[in-house]
Amino acid sequence: MKDIKTIIAGEESNITAIRQKLHKIPERGFAEKKTAQFIDEHLRGILGIEVSSGIAQTGIVGLLKSGKPGKTLLIRADMDGLPIHEETGLSFASTHDNMMHACGHDGHMAIALVTASVLAGMKDCFSGNIKFMFQPAEEGPGGAKPMIEAGVLENPQVDYAVACHLWPGLPAGSFGVKPGVLMAAGSSFTIEISGKGGHGAMPHLCVDALDTAVQVANSLQRVVNQKIDPLSPSVITIASLHGGTAPNVIAEKASLTGMIRIFDKSTWQDYPKLFNQIISGICDSMGASYTFEHSQGYPPLENDPGMVEIMKKCMGKVVAHDRIIEPESTMGAEDMAFILERVKGCYFFIGTGFDGCAPLHNAEFRYDDSVLLSGVESFVRFALDLLK
Repeated sequence: MKDIKTIIAGEESNITAIRQKLHKIPERGFAEKKTAQFIDEHLRGILGIEVSSGIAQTGIVGLLKSGKPGKTLLIRADMDGLPIHEETGLSFASTHDNMMHACGHDGHMAIALVTASVLAGMKDCFSGNIKFMFQPAEEGPGGAKPMIEAGVLENPQVDYAVACHLWPGLPAGSFGVKPGVLMAAGSSFTIEISGKGGHGAMPHLCVDALDTAVQVANSLQRVVNQKIDPLSPSVITIASLHGGTAPNVIAEKASLTGMIRIFDKSTWQDYPKLFNQIISGICDSMGASYTFEHSQGYPPLENDPGMVEIMKKCMGKVVAHDRIIEPESTMGAEDMAFILERVKGCYFFIGTGFDGCAPLHNAEFRYDDSVLLSGVESFVRFALDLLK
């Protein structure tokens, strides 16, 4: 058999073509119809892959069986784009108005598709099975959980899982991986405050909903300082505050929206109780009422230490050891976390950074396609190591 590096090097033009075709057709979460059709057709063209589509609306799973008993590895890629007008100037820029693959999901899909093709030609080298999961709506509201509920971790039961993310915060040609919590839990919230409107010259006859909302916004920011362990990093973002209709009218209604990010799972689950205590106290003192809606988002993404060690060993055959970096945990959230709550696995970063590069979720985000083959090789080596 050819050397793994030689086999994968032969896929350079293929992975570039796949990535660039997918980059042209970004779609919103749960609306990835063209993307899903492309993936479905590509997987069905790979000998030995069994394809199931329409999972959790647009999700797809390809199953590769070795024909020998053994464990099952899940390789996951996300599919959705972002509502951003692309400004990269690339020849293969988005053809969909105000939609862009600004988070590298086109690259994630290309890596998984080429990995499927390579491993389908290496069935004699492993036992058990490999599932290729193409998931909708990672950017929100989340497609991993409904795919799990639809049985993606069963039949055959998944024992291990792996996924990657292109990462401009690390230099191109490097990997980032660490045991434990790598990415934060995230939740969103909406607060609606009701008071009593009236004339601006007669505040004593009113209950100012906007003033109440301002006090709530300021007090919620103090939760991090006063209620959270200082050794547990946490972020509360008040992203919007709306209220009032005219300069001489005291607002009867006001609303706030925001986001919570934290690494500690138990504290994340306690946030709704803490928020209700603060909001209730302020509204009671002002004579206002409120509603509080908390949308529990993604849990912290936590890597299994044993899986990380195996991945590091595999990465050491892809790049020099000094290119394997232990990154700082990020306040970004990722719904691969739902899978890693149930299955031992590893989530890692592939560096795409260069001087002057744009960050993720930016209209000018771009990367060199050459980084993608390192993702394929890491996946292939990880699969062969686990399922040998």
